[in-house]
Amino acid sequence: MFWYILKLLILLPLICGIAWGCMKLAQKLQEKAGIGGGSKSVKIIETTMLSPTLKLAVIEFHGREILVSVSRQGLSRLAEAPARPRPETPDAGEAA
Repeated sequence: MFWYILKLLILLPLICGIAWGCMKLAQKLQEKAGIGGGSKSVKIIETTMLSPTLKLAVIEFHGREILVSVSRQGLSRLAEAPARPRPETPDAGEAA
């Protein structure tokens, strides 16, 4: 019984550390590959949950902001407007 608890106390934090490291590595690789930002033509500006099955999202596409509802049945366009100018925010790496 002592060996089981000792193994658990050693291996559980080790496995959690490996999982955390893999998530951080995947995040870094996505940033380097340009996934989730950059010069894509479609950007998700903001999302809001209305219920567990319904979400509102503002999507920017070719200089337009489109408000859509997202549900299990799919997407529905609710409104459209010209995109507002966004202030440029410095990257976290440049803040130092």
